[in-house]
Amino acid sequence: MLAVLLAGQFMVNVDVAIVNVAAPAIQDGLRPSGGALELVVSGYPLAYAVLLVTGARLGAARGHRRMFLLGLAGFTLASLACGLAPTTGVLIAARLAQGAAGAVMVPQVLSGIQLHFTGRARARAQGLFAVALSGGAVAGQVLGGVLVSANLAGLGWRPIFLVNVPVGLILFIAGLRLLPLDPRGAKPKLDVGGVVLLSLAVLLAVVPLVFGREEGWPVWTWASLASCPPVFALFVRRQRRVAAPLLDLTVLARPVVSWTLAALAAATGTYFAMLFVLALYLQQGLGKSALFSGLVLVSWVSAFGIAGTLTPRLPAWAPVAGYVLLASVYLTIGLTHPDGAALVALLGFGGLGLGLGFAPQLVRLTSAVPPHQAADLSGLINTNFQLAGVTGVAAYGALYLGVPGGHAHAFTVVMLAFTATALTAACAAYAGHRAARRDGQGSSPVRRAVVTASRRV
Repeated sequence: MLAVLLAGQFMVNVDVAIVNVAAPAIQDGLRPSGGALELVVSGYPLAYAVLLVTGARLGAARGHRRMFLLGLAGFTLASLACGLAPTTGVLIAARLAQGAAGAVMVPQVLSGIQLHFTGRARARAQGLFAVALSGGAVAGQVLGGVLVSANLAGLGWRPIFLVNVPVGLILFIAGLRLLPLDPRGAKPKLDVGGVVLLSLAVLLAVVPLVFGREEGWPVWTWASLASCPPVFALFVRRQRRVAAPLLDLTVLARPVVSWTLAALAAATGTYFAMLFVLALYLQQGLGKSALFSGLVLVSWVSAFGIAGTLTPRLPAWAPVAGYVLLASVYLTIGLTHPDGAALVALLGFGGLGLGLGFAPQLVRLTSAVPPHQAADLSGLINTNFQLAGVTGVAAYGALYLGVPGGHAHAFTVVMLAFTATALTAACAAYAGHRAARRDGQGSSPVRRAVVTASRRV
């Protein structure tokens, strides 16, 4: 069951990154305009981010197994449509469909882990979930470079999408056999008005962040960002009044949840921004290849995975130490500008630091929330990741491209900003740790999970 769930998460994360590498080949093949190519790259994460909370609620309302398989089928068909797309318009539509299907499938992964695992088994599962998240992002860059360079059967960029088809079919068959059946009984209705308001609020925030930097931050981007809080306030007001809300806001009222989400957002925001900034620095500043800029991050993912496997044995203060280590790595890279083996080694320590913070905090979150709020928490966590990634790339990307003095100086400035943000994540992680102790949930993430499971029994 866990293998099926994590493979679905991995597929979705691969496709977030793989098109960035293949964008030049797509431009050569379909000849899209600059704006159209931007939609090919950004349409997928846009639809994905907007619908994650809705996908989580659909899992609770219609069954997590059903929604996972439905999302997987839609993702596979949309990937086939992307690979066969004859025009740019068809490719953009298929990418939007990919993102929407991914948003239906992915929230069921964390919900499934929370509902079917407890104690050390849950901690181990969430450590592997962290590996699927990070590994998928880097694998997308590496796989994109390999497939485009190989030009399989003269298809150019198309195999980056077509490879999902056989994988999706195998995964669908495995899901039918291995995923537990959804329980029968009355299911809550979907709050359609809440879906509209939340989707609009997320769109107003994400669209300017995705397109603002390329467009030079025109007036409409700032108007869109300013309109987001009022719309979100209307959403909050509606959720407090309806009988079956789209999102149970009492989850966020827990200090351990709000502080931990803040720490995860700050840390993962630097990670996604680093993927963007490091690629620019290595390729444009140092003249390295796209394949090199992807392979150099293998050490990061490997160390991140090692930290994930250690989750059941980590103490409660591990996230604070991990984010301090992450900050020290950013500081060292920014001041020394390493290349080759030294850069690979430092990135490995950075991945270890992020991993020491990431997986234990997922355990902390799921231990603080009862099973009937699993969908709410899953939607919040996944949306938090996406908004952090989009915001990080927009903010730090604009900083890197806007700092005068060349690539080396801009790289130093951004790495120092990463350092400050990682230290902020450490402070928020410490606040989350204190809040968990006040709730009496034990001295470590695993201990909290065991105590929570015992209370349920």
